[in-house]
Amino acid sequence: MNLQIAKREQVKLRIGLSGASGFGKTYSALLLAYGITNDWNKIAIIDTENNSANLYAHMGRFNVLQLNDPYTPERYIEALNMCEKAKMEVVIIDSISHEWVGSGGCLQIHEQLGGRFQDWAKITPRHQAMVDAILKSTCHVLTTTRRKIDYSLDVNSNGKTKVVKHGTKEITRDGFEYELTVNFELINDNHMAVASKDRTGLFANKPEFVISAVVGRKLKEWCDLGFRKEDAIKEIEACETLEGLRHLYQKYASIKTEIHDLILERKAEIEHVVRQVVPSTSIVNVSKNNK
Repeated sequence: MNLQIAKREQVKLRIGLSGASGFGKTYSALLLAYGITNDWNKIAIIDTENNSANLYAHMGRFNVLQLNDPYTPERYIEALNMCEKAKMEVVIIDSISHEWVGSGGCLQIHEQLGGRFQDWAKITPRHQAMVDAILKSTCHVLTTTRRKIDYSLDVNSNGKTKVVKHGTKEITRDGFEYELTVNFELINDNHMAVASKDRTGLFANKPEFVISAVVGRKLKEWCDLGFRKEDAIKEIEACETLEGLRHLYQKYASIKTEIHDLILERKAEIEHVVRQVVPSTSIVNVSKNNK
């Protein structure tokens, strides 16, 4: 047991996407995954949605692992382990809701045990084991979650009334959202999203937006920030030329604000050394006075 200074190492992302049916969870997850990896071959989808992932095959050559019922926590863990062994960089679990409410999922297991409160003592550790497998995975993990659907009558700018579909409560065990790095809620069928939970600070209190690969790249940059900053500091401190400093400033462009002062300090040190090293020439005057 040691007390040490807080330090963010290179971490793996745990991202949730939730929304009602038709709001674009799978499509948005694929865009995020591609932004994180920039390589479709390193993306795998654990598909519980009746082969729906194959509908997006035109986007790229990503991998699909079809997971059918029973949707027990152990089968989710097995599928995730298979993706890790295949050296995937990003795994999309589409969707996690089946582990809770699907055939063979936790609610059905509870009912089969008798439906008593004390029966949860047998189910909770199994569910938690799946959550732990996600949190400890060597891959970036994206999970999609269904939301219960509600409808309302809205009046548009032309004064016409239309029925609008809304997503309400997430269909999974309460509390899963708090385990995530970021949880995006897709709020309508235009694929607009907001961050309902955000540990990165990139999306909190920001207006609704459409998820794209650019969002994935921003998350990857945030994920690597601690790791990259350490590398940058070591290289800046070892740099001995102004041209080298300019190169490093561009190399670590994503963390310019974090290294700006260090760059200036090292620049001043290099310039000071240059001023001290003044070339000298020995001039020998030979006198030929034969007096």
